[in-house]
Amino acid sequence: MLTYTDLKEKPREFLAATSLTLEEFDLILPAFGRRYRELITPGLTRKGQPRKRKEGGGVKEKLGTDEDKLLFILVYQKTYMLQVMQGLQFDLSQPQANYWIDCLLPILRASLAELKMTPERDPQAVANNPLVNESAPDLLMDGTERRRQRPKNAKKQEEHYSGKKKAHTDKNILLANLHSGKVVYLSPTEMGRKHDKKMADENGIKYPTGATLGKDTGFQGYEPTGVLTFQPKKSQKAKN
Repeated sequence: MLTYTDLKEKPREFLAATSLTLEEFDLILPAFGRRYRELITPGLTRKGQPRKRKEGGGVKEKLGTDEDKLLFILVYQKTYMLQVMQGLQFDLSQPQANYWIDCLLPILRASLAELKMTPERDPQAVANNPLVNESAPDLLMDGTERRRQRPKNAKKQEEHYSGKKKAHTDKNILLANLHSGKVVYLSPTEMGRKHDKKMADENGIKYPTGATLGKDTGFQGYEPTGVLTFQPKKSQKAKN
């Protein structure tokens, strides 16, 4: 069973499981815990029903601390695994995992928004976003794909099939600030068949003046006006 107490002693595994360092986790935790407690009304259960026991009575929660709740939802966000598998990681049944995902995901989103840590979703607002201009507007662009359930509809199967991943996927374009390492823009979700460059063209991202943009071969030919683009080359050692 994954717990914060055990995982915090393993920084590399903690980063792999959550995409956050311990310091970044601790930055989010106060806002996350406060927003979770705002949902609790004295004398009522989390479902809004009158309590039959005193608070703290009955079976103890598996996610008993703010740390474990935040760890649970961060692992889900990072891995996006089946709820059955998510439950197995935290010693929960599938219905319990479903309940906690529905409960905690909005809290995580609200906490990140409060801390101004959410990426921009409006491509026309990228140029003025503080995350983009943190240190300097030197950006990296990449396409991300994640597996999805195979659609039943034959046409949708074709649209979501990614030849690169040999699987049915959803994909997004993201921009990251080269200096801070933060994701500063996340595009709308598209079907796996669509090419990265076509997605970037259709997004029509507005870049700040003097921005630089690193991109891979998936964006060959993508040259937004007023932006200096470059394509990092893999070392011979990496190729081998």
